[in-house]
Amino acid sequence: MKTLLSAGILTATFLTCALDPTAAAQSPTPTEQNADMPKSSKPFRLVLHGGAGTIDRTTMTPEREKEYRAALEQALRAGYDILKRGGAGLDAVEAAVRVLEDDPHFNAGRGAVFTAAGTHELDAAIMEGRTRKVGAIAGVRHIRNPITVARMVMEKSAHVLLTGEGAEDLAKQ
Repeated sequence: MKTLLSAGILTATFLTCALDPTAAAQSPTPTEQNADMPKSSKPFRLVLHGGAGTIDRTTMTPEREKEYRAALEQALRAGYDILKRGGAGLDAVEAAVRVLEDDPHFNAGRGAVFTAAGTHELDAAIMEGRTRKVGAIAGVRHIRNPITVARMVMEKSAHVLLTGEGAEDLAKQ
């Protein structure tokens, strides 16, 4: 089975999706389990990084590396499957980032590094390249998936960035 994941553990939580006319010949092939999926009518690329910080490969056990790679593959698959079915790039990006936010291996959401005060303060941003609309949140403490709230800022508010309580209030609404 060919993996969608390129070699190496990556170092920044980042995801991009692009419809690319040159991607058709270079797009990764789906794993065997998805070979029967209908193909997207538009070629695309999905790029994924898996968490801020540095992972020292000299202290990485083979088992731990497998865990990281499996989690990255799961995040990539979440976005890839949406795009392969012809879904929207924003949906693919949000789905993949949510997987990273829910996984304790990555410095996003559940795996976020503690502040000096011993709390978590999470940030997220999302952009739609065609319209150049953007939404971001910063300094939230009680939101499981900040990427979803960042998308809400972009799509349901007149703002670009909400922080702290303002972002949390939007999420509650």
